[in-house]
Amino acid sequence: MSNSNRRTFMMQVVVAGGALAAASQVVAAEMVAESDAQATALGYKADATKVDAKKYPAHKATQMCGNCALFQGKAADAAGGCPLFAGKQVSSKGWCSAYAPKAA
Repeated sequence: MSNSNRRTFMMQVVVAGGALAAASQVVAAEMVAESDAQATALGYKADATKVDAKKYPAHKATQMCGNCALFQGKAADAAGGCPLFAGKQVSSKGWCSAYAPKAA
């Protein structure tokens, strides 16, 4: 193997390794559990239709994490980050008492 081929091979290995490491970090973000202390304190539900209407009378059927100002995913994403649950993702169809509508 010539020096040029070895360099090319080593550069490809480094680039591929970096891509795999980055991909594994993206996948590693776990979903927040409803039983998580922060989630319980905020009344988080992964399915907004299961919010206790008596406990949270201000909740409306149209309010979901996916259209909350705090949601860090894209509108079409099934889940995304939320600064209230650092390092974890919330369901775009979820809800919590910190809901704030996105600015139009």
